[in-house]
Amino acid sequence: MRIQKTLLGAGGLALSLLASGVMAQSLTQAQIDQLGNSLTPIGAEKAGNAAGTIPEWTGGLPTDAGKALADNFYEDPFKGQQPEMVITAQNYQQHKENLTPGQVAMFERYPETFKMPVYKTERTVGYPQSVYDQVKKTAGQAQLINGGDGISNFSHGTFAFPIPQSGVEVIWNHSTRYRLNATRKYMQAMPQTNGSFTLIKLEEEVGYPNLMDDVDASTMPNTLLFFKQRVNAPARLAGNVLLVHDTLDQLKEPRMAWVYNAGQRRVRRAPQVAYDGPGTASDGMRTSDNFAMYNGAPDRYNWKLIGKKEIYVPYNAGKLSDRGLKYADVLQAGHVNPEYTRFELHRVWEVQGNVKEGQRHIYAQRNFFVDEDSWMINLADHYDGRGTLWRVGEGHIAFNYANKIPGYNLETLYDLLAGRYIALGMYTEESSAPNFDYKPNYNQFTPAALRSSGIR
Repeated sequence: MRIQKTLLGAGGLALSLLASGVMAQSLTQAQIDQLGNSLTPIGAEKAGNAAGTIPEWTGGLPTDAGKALADNFYEDPFKGQQPEMVITAQNYQQHKENLTPGQVAMFERYPETFKMPVYKTERTVGYPQSVYDQVKKTAGQAQLINGGDGISNFSHGTFAFPIPQSGVEVIWNHSTRYRLNATRKYMQAMPQTNGSFTLIKLEEEVGYPNLMDDVDASTMPNTLLFFKQRVNAPARLAGNVLLVHDTLDQLKEPRMAWVYNAGQRRVRRAPQVAYDGPGTASDGMRTSDNFAMYNGAPDRYNWKLIGKKEIYVPYNAGKLSDRGLKYADVLQAGHVNPEYTRFELHRVWEVQGNVKEGQRHIYAQRNFFVDEDSWMINLADHYDGRGTLWRVGEGHIAFNYANKIPGYNLETLYDLLAGRYIALGMYTEESSAPNFDYKPNYNQFTPAALRSSGIR
């Protein structure tokens, strides 16, 4: 039986487009023809840079780039590779043009311990041919609504704006990037200034309408994804569950969220799970929209496209997914252990968001640095209302070559003022790495399913 309940019916969508002032992305056929030629099939520059420090994109890693290990773990294809140099507080000035303000701030905040081991650049990201075909077929069709607050005419499972014309289109590429249904167990920690920490064990399921057998995606044109997150440890938090239905136009239909509180044994709506509401079990160290580097509705910001830059970014983070790696070896005072990080020179899009007049958010300004090969946010600088650089985010990207999908092996958010940070996504001591063979059904993502999900 296919689900016919619609979040935004076709008739309602048509009326909303007329009323809200749809902004069409105007791409010429000549521009679209660049995809797969001078541009990669998803819109990155195919050629390397003039200095030869960024290579040409040749398709990414093959599916047999490394050995498949047990329980969804895979061999690091660059295991044993040595860094070409290490950037430290003593030499970062020599590399400043390829660093973000946040990275500079980290060297100045932790001059004795923060380091960036820089490796040879490897352009590893490549997607299935079906994704490339869909991007080429639908390029130029997606439209911005309400000045970019939402999008319409979006083809699920692809990138909305492969040749972006504005900052908000880059943000939408991150939000609509190709992903797969998945389930994962991982750890989150918020180390104190002395390095001590308590591990928060989380379990997540995510489903996409176009990849669920019992969902008719055509009847859910405004639905982006379904997400469920359960806290399994420590005991004081265990059994609490979060459910989210994310939409493409959150002004038309705000993010729908529910929580099951194990102590109260009741399900309730959770409007705070949006924007700068506190992240799950984060001790106030991240906002709801800090998850996955940024997962919020874009309507509270004016987005400016700064341009493309060459930046040393966390990439091919295979060391952080090495089975058996101890969380205690990764987590230390101030920042994660540089021994397990890997930085490479890549081209990124910089987008700056400034809070709109009349709106509010604890981050008055956000600067995102978005990897051109995956449209994933690599680095993020967050400023407070005084214009002070406050929190610095790192998304340690790794490419799962067997499933042909990139993801974050680790996300960090460093609070420069408090001297603390949050690290999430660690799974090397868990029974399994993220599982992309997951086949969810719609009933798993209903409020009625929360109570059974949260039984302690």
